[in-house]
Amino acid sequence: MYFTTDPKFRRVRSLPLYQTLLCVVCVLILVLNGVSLVRNLDGLKSANTRQAQADRVTAKLQYLNLLVTDAESGLRGYYLSGSETYLGPLRTAERELDGQFSSLKAQLADNPSQLKNLAQLQTLVTRRINLMNQGLDVYRHGGLNDIVAIAQAQEDKTHMDEIRLQVVIMTGEQNELLAARSAAFYDRYKLAALRGLGINLAALVVLVLFYNLIRRGFRARLNAERALQQTNDHLESLVSERTEQLSVLSRHLIRVSEEEKAKLARELHDELGANLTAIGMHLASVGDQLKDSHPEHAATLGRARGTLIETVELKRRIVEDLRPSLLDNLGLSAALQSYCEDFGRTTRVDCEALIEGDVDSAAPTQAIALFRIAQESLNNVAKYAQAKHVVVHLAREGEAFTLEVSDDGVGIPPDAMRRPKSHGLLGMRERALLLGGTLRVDRGANGIGTTVHACVPVVAQSAESGGAASSGALTMPGLSEAGPGEPVRDAGRDHAEFALHQLHQHLRAAQAMSPPATAARDAAALMRATHPSANGHTRF
Repeated sequence: MYFTTDPKFRRVRSLPLYQTLLCVVCVLILVLNGVSLVRNLDGLKSANTRQAQADRVTAKLQYLNLLVTDAESGLRGYYLSGSETYLGPLRTAERELDGQFSSLKAQLADNPSQLKNLAQLQTLVTRRINLMNQGLDVYRHGGLNDIVAIAQAQEDKTHMDEIRLQVVIMTGEQNELLAARSAAFYDRYKLAALRGLGINLAALVVLVLFYNLIRRGFRARLNAERALQQTNDHLESLVSERTEQLSVLSRHLIRVSEEEKAKLARELHDELGANLTAIGMHLASVGDQLKDSHPEHAATLGRARGTLIETVELKRRIVEDLRPSLLDNLGLSAALQSYCEDFGRTTRVDCEALIEGDVDSAAPTQAIALFRIAQESLNNVAKYAQAKHVVVHLAREGEAFTLEVSDDGVGIPPDAMRRPKSHGLLGMRERALLLGGTLRVDRGANGIGTTVHACVPVVAQSAESGGAASSGALTMPGLSEAGPGEPVRDAGRDHAEFALHQLHQHLRAAQAMSPPATAARDAAALMRATHPSANGHTRF
């Protein structure tokens, strides 16, 4: 098995040539072995047939000899007793001799020499039978004395000896022929056995080659599997390393993002808030100066102050989105309850916040992480869940903070955490992992809705302390006396309260000069813009 990235590489779709030739040779060897077995079987069958034929020829020759001998013995018994019963063998021999000789001619048709011997034997037997019939006629006409006179001539014994000799000759030739054919069959069988042995040796060689091929293929497959396993292990370790790097990067980006948001919120709150306050003070001062001499300009300045108040409110919302001020000033419990109330009013979903234990002791990093997880979970509920009721449960259980957001909506797919575009869920998980915690998203009770469960361990706050500014608390610094248009930052609290008091006076004066609608809008904006925080500073 080979691995390549060459675009010109073509996949091999057939066996190599040597393997194909080896398969063809193996098939030919099997065919030759089968043909040899068939031929050996035919040869054995032919040998058995010839053996049986030789046995039948020998048996018939013996039978012919027996017929003639029985006929002669029966005739002698007739001569001595005169009983016709002794003539039975002679009559049997006369009936069967022709059939026996015909059968022998058919069986010896492929052997001319034996046919010649058979013809001589038939002549001898026929002549002997005729002599027996002549002797019978002589006995019947002349008596026993004539028969004795004929027997003394020794012709009968000579005829029988010739018949016996001819039978022996034919039997011997038949046995010699059978022995010669058996020897030829043995030679052919020996050659076939040697041929079969050669075929078996060739088959054994082919099997050895096939075994080597199989062993090589098996080793190549093992090496390929080993290489593939090593490659997979390397890829898994590389993927794990890259995943860990991406996870670390993601957590770093989340931490940097929160730090940048807190920094931007502080700058907007401090810098922009101070500038807007100074602008409001200057507008109020100019409005007071133009109130009597140029009422129309004073009205324009009043509308400008109303727009300024809306800008202050917009700035406050932006700051709250970047870094919730309640989280830094009143703690995680108040921030989460306030956000749940706002979420319920905005989405018209029954949102219930359950707080248990001392959750306000969470460090700033833990507090913002838990708040963001709850915030993202509620946003997902508003977008996808189609829920009517949501429960946000935050508690401190031993040495860990647990957050659980449950809804009764349509639920979440089981593979939601593995989808590449589930950035919100992945962000929540990375926030939990950043603090050494865990996050799990499951189906709700009885398969209804979704439950987001986050667990973050408790850490000491000593490293997180350092004042409201360093922890991300958004406070309004005081304003000191300065020249026109130049607010002085980082002054004392008395200067801030004095400046705020002046701003309230000018805004009240502007409301008296503004149309009723503008006055109501300015008053409402002013009430929303000025809320004292927990540390006594003013938040916009």
